[in-house]
Amino acid sequence: MVIEQMVQVRPSTGQLALKDIKFTDHQVWIQIGLTGQMTGDIVLGLSETVALRIISAMMGGFVITEIDDIGRSAISELGNMISGNASTMLYNQGVHVDITPPRVVDLSHFQPRRALTVPLIMDGIGELEIQVLIA
Repeated sequence: MVIEQMVQVRPSTGQLALKDIKFTDHQVWIQIGLTGQMTGDIVLGLSETVALRIISAMMGGFVITEIDDIGRSAISELGNMISGNASTMLYNQGVHVDITPPRVVDLSHFQPRRALTVPLIMDGIGELEIQVLIA
């Protein structure tokens, strides 16, 4: 719902999988922490190209060619909105969780880990992977 509102593209969901995530260069990684009845992290991973397309769409179609502070803020806010909506849905189902503010992270914070991965495929934009790392 959030992507549809902010980017004007209805994403489709790819194959849900449990896989090893390898944090690679030329990717944008947004980390949102989970606290409460569930602890861990949600990490959104997307290529720089896809991030630029999403940021451009969020900026009303203005073509963005580099991810600057405003771009990082926009993509972080998208992650915040997605995670906030998900935590509200969990709360409505009786699972009490809070989220930490999103942050664009560098690769030094993470070692390869196993995660539940949900790819979101956006026509004309590309793919964003939601990785759920529950402690």
